[in-house]
Amino acid sequence: MRYKISNQPFTVLTLQMERGESIKCQSGAMAWMSPGIKMETKMGGLGGMFKKAIVGESLGLNHYSAEQAGELTLAKHCPGDILAFNIGETPIIAQKTSFLASTEDVNMDVYLQKKISSGFFGGEGFLMQKYSGSGLAWLEIDGSVQERVLAPGERLIIDSGYVAAMEATCSMEIEMVKGVKNVVFGGEGLFNTVVTGPGKV
Repeated sequence: MRYKISNQPFTVLTLQMERGESIKCQSGAMAWMSPGIKMETKMGGLGGMFKKAIVGESLGLNHYSAEQAGELTLAKHCPGDILAFNIGETPIIAQKTSFLASTEDVNMDVYLQKKISSGFFGGEGFLMQKYSGSGLAWLEIDGSVQERVLAPGERLIIDSGYVAAMEATCSMEIEMVKGVKNVVFGGEGLFNTVVTGPGKV
């Protein structure tokens, strides 16, 4: 499946689908499509609906199948980036509510922060989303995204709430800002998020 990401900051994802190809996406994401693309909304059972509810995603996903070759364009509803990931290469952990679309063989699951402090103070909450399996996934992130590749053991200190996604090989914890003046007058809050490699963040 070929795709193109364009029109930042009001970003759109255009998929060129061959006959028989299909994707699943967040409800309300479709902007326009060719006549040969068929849509079906699926709820995914009670377990799947519960997982979606607790991470703030739509309870139903729209599945688009190409009955003949055509184009499907999905759009973000606010300024920001759309990121593409090959999930077959490495699982991804991302902000909850970041899911835009994926091929059918990508699995979405709830990712629970292993450290309670990261969940309380890390800015991302206890719950994030983990994408595994194979195929492509496209995530929508509010604002602009920068990518860093961390070596094994390399640490990156990030303002809480700024972690869009990271490879599952990375780990996340929180670190308290040192110094009373820094906490009170620095404008950065009490805690920073620390991501440790190896992997992309």
